[in-house]
Amino acid sequence: MDFIIKEHNIKDLVHGMGYSICSNKITVEGMKVGFMYREDPVDDEDSGWRFLSGTEDQDYADNPENSKIFGVNAIANHDPAIIPFLKLPVGTELGRVEGTEEFVNLEEAE
Repeated sequence: MDFIIKEHNIKDLVHGMGYSICSNKITVEGMKVGFMYREDPVDDEDSGWRFLSGTEDQDYADNPENSKIFGVNAIANHDPAIIPFLKLPVGTELGRVEGTEEFVNLEEAE
C-alpha cells in the first residue's frame, strides 16, 4: 500500500501519544481529517483517537482493510490542524469546519 507520507519523512510533531486508527482516505488518498473522535483505549499504547475524512460511508468504515493503525504523530504529519485538540478527553467528537483548519465540538454543535 502506498502511503502519502513515507515513514522516513515523518517529523516528530507530537510526543508520547501512542497509536490511533485512521482511514485510508487520509493516509493513502491524502484527504484531510474531517472527523476525529476519542474513545476508550483498548490498551496502554492506544490513544483512543480515531480519524476519518468524513467522506466514508458505512460500508467503507465497516471494512477493516480501509483503516490502519498509525502513531498519532504520523497522522499529525498528514494534517497538523489536529494537534491543538489531541489532549482532549475520551468522549470528544470533533468535526472540521469545511474549508478551514478549525474543528468544532460536535456535541456542543447539536
